[in-house]
Amino acid sequence: MKDLLRLLGLFRPYAGWIVAGTALSIIVMLANIGLLALSGWFIAAMALSGLGNQMINYFTPAAGIRGLAILRFSGRYIERLVTHEATFRLLSQLRVWFYDHLEPLAPARLQYYRGGDLLSRIRADIDTLDNFYLRVLAPTIAAAISIALAIGFMALFSVHVALLNLAGLLLAGVGLPLLAQRLGRAPGAQAVQMRSELRSTVADTVRGMGELRIYQAGARQGERIAQLSGALITPQRRQAHINGLSTALTGLITQLSMWLAIIIAIPLVAQHHISGPVLAMIALFVLASFETISALPLAFQTLGETLAAARRIFEIVDTPPAVTEPDTDAATPAHFDLKLSGLRMRYADDAAWALDGIDLHVPAGDRLGIVGATGSGKSSLLNVLLRFWDYQDGDIRIGDTPLRALRGETVRGWCAVVAQQTHLFNTSIRQNLLLARPEATEEDLLNALRQAHIDDEIMAMPEGLDTFVGETGTRLSGGQARRVSIARALLKDAPILLLDEPTEGLDAASEHAVLEALETLMQGRTTVLITHRPQALRYVDDIVVMSGGRIIERGTSAELLESSAYLERF
Repeated sequence: MKDLLRLLGLFRPYAGWIVAGTALSIIVMLANIGLLALSGWFIAAMALSGLGNQMINYFTPAAGIRGLAILRFSGRYIERLVTHEATFRLLSQLRVWFYDHLEPLAPARLQYYRGGDLLSRIRADIDTLDNFYLRVLAPTIAAAISIALAIGFMALFSVHVALLNLAGLLLAGVGLPLLAQRLGRAPGAQAVQMRSELRSTVADTVRGMGELRIYQAGARQGERIAQLSGALITPQRRQAHINGLSTALTGLITQLSMWLAIIIAIPLVAQHHISGPVLAMIALFVLASFETISALPLAFQTLGETLAAARRIFEIVDTPPAVTEPDTDAATPAHFDLKLSGLRMRYADDAAWALDGIDLHVPAGDRLGIVGATGSGKSSLLNVLLRFWDYQDGDIRIGDTPLRALRGETVRGWCAVVAQQTHLFNTSIRQNLLLARPEATEEDLLNALRQAHIDDEIMAMPEGLDTFVGETGTRLSGGQARRVSIARALLKDAPILLLDEPTEGLDAASEHAVLEALETLMQGRTTVLITHRPQALRYVDDIVVMSGGRIIERGTSAELLESSAYLERF
């Protein structure tokens, strides 16, 4: 019930569309029942009239039948338009809502989820939630209202037939769906889980196809996918069996209700309480009334899968961000120096300190190099500065403003980042650059590329700025991708520059080109450079050496780079 109420809360902005779609469904249902019932009465009455037993007004019921047929056809068309429009609006709103909750969790909290699983939640699970409106909410409300109106109408002719009809509708529309829902709950949840696992495995397989071929592990991975596919078929088969059994039982109850209604109504004809044409109308009315509950077995069966998807979505939404944001931002500092005092940070309460008593001061416009072995705390320091992770003790200030008094979005707006794994999106070079400044002109883009020493290479490509870079920039060389990211940082023109192994993995020529671009980028910016490459450290003013989350050595660039002991260690 809690999950259902949360889903209803999400749908509240589109209550008007939902009500309109449900109302149209009710109109279509009633038009269907009325059309079949009136047609039965009319055919029987016309037959009796032909025998000379009675006279009837031909034009009124004929017009009614035509009107109901038109209403049924046009109502169904409009109902589909409205309900599908409502569904598309709901889905788009749900995706935006989910992304709004997902974005504050990156990257700290999202590192615990597989990429394929997150993709499954964003796409498949959100799509599954449209079942709640189309296959659960609207059919249930429409059926309840339509049944009440239909039974009230039937009671005007025979209370006993009305009660029989109600019993059949409740059995087929509530009893069977509840049974189907109970039986379908476990396979529905299992199907959601298995689909997520299958998508994650397929996504991992595609990304690692090269390694699988190198190690000749493609066949084994294919067997794993086949096993997951087979495991998914099992709950799907159970759901199909449940659906088939429910459909068969619904048909049986429908037919029994109609024949029992005829048996009850025949004595009423003999007693002249109703006419022969009304008997035909009652039989067909009871038969047609079961259309009101035709969607309910599937609705209740789908409910288990829908709620399982909702719980997976809510699990992400309910995850608290790693950093608590202040309600309002502090004032923008007058200068952008960095001051760290007694900084301590760890990723979990029972984990070792990733940063343990860091004291640093980087004056505005100065360049600091940080070196250290893997696990020494270098990347943790950048995570804290970017407000991706919070710290437990100590203080960080930008200018005279405490870091915790600033929202993460504000802090990151003052920082440009170039990293070893800087992400380039699978779009054009132009669009990747505009990410930093959407309003940038063509001249701005070319100027940034020129400062990054890559403009000649880009413009020599057949499509120039409109060249697609491929997945994660695979159509560019490592040096080119790194310099495009530097051009993007130049466009942002941020006062603080954070560099995380910007030349790692590059050959000598590419490293030289990237360092020339970085020298331009560093000018006038407060810079923190993480690297172990001596060539890169020649561009900074001071260097600190970290180990075990602590600073164990510091000095000027000239002092440490001339130390043979230092060069041997790093």
